[in-house]
Amino acid sequence: MTARSTRRTTAAHSRLAAVGAIAVAGALLLTGCGDQTESSDSGSSDTQSASGAPLADKLPQSIRDKGTIKVGSDIAYAPVEFKDDSGKTVGIDPDLADALGKQLGVKFEFENGTFDTLITGLRSKRYDIAMSAMTDTKDRQEGIDSDTGKKVGQGVDFVDYFTAGVSIYTKKGDDQGIKTWSDLCGKKLVLQRGTVSEDLAKAENEKCPAGKKISMEAFDNDQQAQTRLRAGGADAGSSDFPVAAYAVKTSGGGKDFQLVGEQVEAAPYGIAVAKDNTQLRDALKAALDAVIANGEYKKIMDKWGVAEGAVTQATVNGGK
Repeated sequence: MTARSTRRTTAAHSRLAAVGAIAVAGALLLTGCGDQTESSDSGSSDTQSASGAPLADKLPQSIRDKGTIKVGSDIAYAPVEFKDDSGKTVGIDPDLADALGKQLGVKFEFENGTFDTLITGLRSKRYDIAMSAMTDTKDRQEGIDSDTGKKVGQGVDFVDYFTAGVSIYTKKGDDQGIKTWSDLCGKKLVLQRGTVSEDLAKAENEKCPAGKKISMEAFDNDQQAQTRLRAGGADAGSSDFPVAAYAVKTSGGGKDFQLVGEQVEAAPYGIAVAKDNTQLRDALKAALDAVIANGEYKKIMDKWGVAEGAVTQATVNGGK
């Protein structure tokens, strides 16, 4: 959902070339709405049996016994994870989970939840992993609340699988003079709660002069923010670059929104795993390296038009 993470101190502008790659990706499906009140989702990866999976023995025995990995995910973040017109969970993360499942001999079962509750659900063992365009950051690794700077939990480990930055978008043909984050001073911005976009907006707001602060409205999911902007209830929106570019491509047949300026804060997406579940973490890393090596990973990135964010190897806790 937007670069879902905590704020870092330096902005990265090096991924601008990805704009063209995603914006022209004509094969993308139309976005569908994820029901945030739904406790579980019927979508799960279609995998082979454990007996034929090359990396099944790397999994914890408890996971092998039940044959599933329960995934906490905010399924309203096209093209990373969302529901198609039939209600099936689709996107980059479900496709990648399917490929990982073939290596590990288990099914990945996606359960829908609001983004800012996923790590709590992981700590309470409601989920085995969280896979939801979640940015790997030091604060999340260490269990630090980014707003207060206080430790609120054990933290999580990440298996990093993608790189994305944050973008600003406006109504098409009406950019309000917005090109950079500083141009948001005095404007109204819509975004998803608990994301890097929110962190960036709060940080920028501290720099804005008196009387020209950023008016922020945060929502449970990115589609709600898009709806508000589309209806004229804000000047701009912000989310992860792949999501913003997908919205620009698909919303209103490409007539609703436009990207403005460069994406910033390029950082890794990671699969979150509890700190005490190192065997599962290492099994996921091995499976990701395997699907990168066998070409399945590239096929998924190409399918969704996000090859510019692809990684060449799995990394544990690569976030800064």
